[in-house]
Amino acid sequence: MTSFDLDPSEILVRYNVKMEKAMTPEDAAAELYPTDELYRPIAEAIFEGEEDDVIEGLEAAIDAGRDPIALIDDALMVGMKVVTDLYDQGIIFLPNVMMSADAMLEGIEFCKEQSDEAPVSKGKVVCHVAEGDVHDIGKSIVAALLRANGYEVVDLGRDVPVDEVIEAVKAENPIMLTGTALMTTTMYAFKAVNDRLLEAGIKIPFACGGGAVNQDFVTTYELGVYGEEAADAPKIANAILAGSDLSALKEEFHKH
Repeated sequence: MTSFDLDPSEILVRYNVKMEKAMTPEDAAAELYPTDELYRPIAEAIFEGEEDDVIEGLEAAIDAGRDPIALIDDALMVGMKVVTDLYDQGIIFLPNVMMSADAMLEGIEFCKEQSDEAPVSKGKVVCHVAEGDVHDIGKSIVAALLRANGYEVVDLGRDVPVDEVIEAVKAENPIMLTGTALMTTTMYAFKAVNDRLLEAGIKIPFACGGGAVNQDFVTTYELGVYGEEAADAPKIANAILAGSDLSALKEEFHKH
């Protein structure tokens, strides 16, 4: 039989199925783990979402003389980057990310307990769910991913009044504000937040997303930056730290 005579099902078996078997999520993660023999078990435990194994790995590294606070960047963050990279590629999914983020946060708390030093935050971000909206899964994922990437998160919760959002931004002086909304009836609170911030002379990026939110809506207010996925939140924050202004953020992330 020539290659032109192959049955479609045989082609599927030869290529798609074999490729899937050849590269499992575990295989993909294994290619990204750090090579250091003390850091690798920690990164693996982060990927697997095993909190006890994370602590065990950290204890071994500290016993070997590694600095607890340095382990946050050198091992915990490295392990979480494996997770977020594979999530971006569609290899793993949100439940995996949430489990890994919880394991990483446990590890961070353990490292802080083992040291007199405090880890340096990359920046502060205020997160909230739009007024009138009680659906907070998206916001929780955004907050977890931001924390996993080294940001201090001020989580205002769900159904947050516009006044409370403005007060928090004034009090916390964050590098960015995030808002999520699942319902079209609640997303218009974002426009009110935008206008109140401008009235107060505050011009910080306002990253918005969620089931009800689309790019066309976010472009109707000045401070809005659209995030299609929860994983866009730390990317936007990183871009802000790298010097991107609102115009540059919109150019980079408004492509939908």
